[in-house]
Amino acid sequence: MTPEFLEALLEGDRERASKALDVELPDGFPREGVTRFFALRLRQMQQDEGFREWCPHAVVLDGQMIGHAGYHGPPGVNANQSPDAVEIGYTIEEPWRGSGYATAAATELLRRAEERGVRRYVASATPDNEPSLAIIRKLGFRQTGEAIDEEDGLELVFELER
Repeated sequence: MTPEFLEALLEGDRERASKALDVELPDGFPREGVTRFFALRLRQMQQDEGFREWCPHAVVLDGQMIGHAGYHGPPGVNANQSPDAVEIGYTIEEPWRGSGYATAAATELLRRAEERGVRRYVASATPDNEPSLAIIRKLGFRQTGEAIDEEDGLELVFELER
């Protein structure tokens, strides 16, 4: 995602946002919680250009944005404060859930980070988010603790080393 896309989205200009990424946006996108998340990521990109490569990517299927996936930041920005680990995150919009797209997006995030030399990964999810917990476990992550997230409250924290 580009700063131009996020700026347009946050200004409520869905048409300009759609053109910025050359994608069709899902109905009702962005949801309220996602708006706060995108505002944070835009600020981070504006403060540090190097942050862009670790920010969210659109998950696109046949020209339609079906979700987003990315890192919480460069290595060191993660729930465990591990200096050499990246934390992954992903969201697939409702109509496309349960079809393997989140697993594919998470797998691609791991692959891209590995290409940059990352070997340690963190993922977190709320205890009631069974679909996400299943993906995390399927990818080989092991629970290492718990954390309190400002937005989501209690989250289970997982790590993976490759």
